[in-house]
Amino acid sequence: MTFLLDALGTLVTFDPPAPRLRALLAERHGIEVAEEEAAAAMRAEIALYRREHDRASDRAGLAELRRDCAAALRGALPERAHDIDVDELVPTLLDAIRFFAYPEAADVLDALRARGHRLAVVSNWDVSLRDVLDATGLAERVDAVVISAELGFAKPSVEPFAAALEALGAEPSGAWHAGDTVEHDVAGALAAGVRPVLVRREILSPAPPMPPGVPTIPDLRGLLALAV
Repeated sequence: MTFLLDALGTLVTFDPPAPRLRALLAERHGIEVAEEEAAAAMRAEIALYRREHDRASDRAGLAELRRDCAAALRGALPERAHDIDVDELVPTLLDAIRFFAYPEAADVLDALRARGHRLAVVSNWDVSLRDVLDATGLAERVDAVVISAELGFAKPSVEPFAAALEALGAEPSGAWHAGDTVEHDVAGALAAGVRPVLVRREILSPAPPMPPGVPTIPDLRGLLALAV
C-alpha cells in the first residue's frame, strides 16, 4: 500500500509568528509594534505567499518571492516600519516562522515504512519544502517529495498525485492520500483515483461538506488502522 501525505497541517505546522516577529522587529530594527499589528502584517504576507508560492520553482525564484513577501509584510506594518530595508527584513521574516513536525509524525512514518508501505509528500509549496522536511527530520522518512512549484501543477489538479504515484511505482487503487483540506486534498485525491482521508486536528467548527465515505482522523496515528 502507498501513502501520500500533505505537508502543512498534516505533517508539519508552525508557531503563531506574530509574537516572534514583534520581538525581532524590536531587537534587529529598533521598531516597536503591537502584537495585533504584527499579526496583521503576517496575514498580509501569508496571503501573498499563498497566491504566489508556485513562482519559487528554484532558488532564484525563492529569493525573489521571499523579497516580495518581506515587502508585503513591511507595507502592512505601521508607517514607522516602512523605512526598514526590504533585504534586511527578509531574514527577520524567515526567522519569525518556525516550522516543526507534529508530535506523532515521525513515529507514524517510521511505522508505516516498517510495514513495507511506500510514502510520498505531496504539497502545494515552494522549493524550500525540502529544507523544512530536512530540518524537521521527516525527509529521511519518506520515499519521494512532490512540490507544486517544481512540478508546475498544484492540488487539486491530478498531476501532483500522478507524479507521486509514478515516483513510487504505485497504482492509484492501492493508495491513500492524507491531507487537512477538502478543497485541495480530498477533491484532488478523488479526481486522481486515490482514496482520501481528511486529517482534522482541531475540531473548532462544524465539519466541512465532504463526499460520503471519506474517513476523518484526528491525527496521523489514524493512518495505522488503514495500513492493512
